Amino acid sequence: MKIRKAVFPVAGLGTRVLPATKAMPKEMLTIVDKPLIQYVVDEAKEAGIEHFVFVTGRNKGVIEDHFDRMFELDTTLAARGNKKAEQDILARDQPEAGATSFTRQQAPLGLGHAVWCARDIVGDEPFAVVLPDELVLNSPGCLKQMIEAAAKLGGKSNLLAVEAVPDDLTHQYGICGVGKRLAKNMFEVDGMVEKPPKGTAPSNLSITGRYILQPEIFKILETQERGAGNEIQLTDAMKTLAKTQSFYGVEFEGERHDCGSKSGFLRANIAYGMARDDLRDGLRAEMKKYLEK
Repeated sequence: MKIRKAVFPVAGLGTRVLPATKAMPKEMLTIVDKPLIQYVVDEAKEAGIEHFVFVTGRNKGVIEDHFDRMFELDTTLAARGNKKAEQDILARDQPEAGATSFTRQQAPLGLGHAVWCARDIVGDEPFAVVLPDELVLNSPGCLKQMIEAAAKLGGKSNLLAVEAVPDDLTHQYGICGVGKRLAKNMFEVDGMVEKPPKGTAPSNLSITGRYILQPEIFKILETQERGAGNEIQLTDAMKTLAKTQSFYGVEFEGERHDCGSKSGFLRANIAYGMARDDLRDGLRAEMKKYLEK
């Protein structure tokens, strides 16, 4: 099962981190020195993704600009003569010509609707969905782990990245049931439920922001009724697809960060800073001074 394309839903308003996102897309908020969207695109590149599909909305044009060349900046850095490292970073992050596509979600109708907006670009092939405000700190990345797991499966298989959450918090997440185990970190999904009432969750494994889906999901989303929040929910469409196709959960390795919340965003900055050899000692020293106040 070759996965060539990834869909990045980036049309959200980022209301959980206002006022930072009043004029700036939340996907462009920086973790250390890179915007969120760059981290997830890098994760997709590592996993072998060849085509990056962005589902955007109003005031999101800066995301498209980020993945374009800025000739003025390139020229200025070259003229200074001592900015080779910066030039190399910009060249490294530049997608190949024709490797990115952008389409609009004109109304905030939910994740399922955002995925459906990418139908014509994805076409009739399996694809990944990556939520940009969820980062997973690990090597190999979460999506690469999922694609490696998908290679062991046959036919029309769908995969969900899952992680354990505290039992008393399962009502805050989409939860999947656990069926037959195929490997230590992979199992057949036995049902999905969005934010189950306390004490009713089929497991403590939450569905996170990485999916590998078959193209038949688009036909279901086309007529999917609105669900929770009066939005077209991807989970509802996946439950329908699960009646005819297999779903598997992949318990990925790595530390997940919900950067769509203020506390998660701050935690991610510290974690990613501490993971870098060039920043770790300085950050540790600054944190020590702060805690001693």
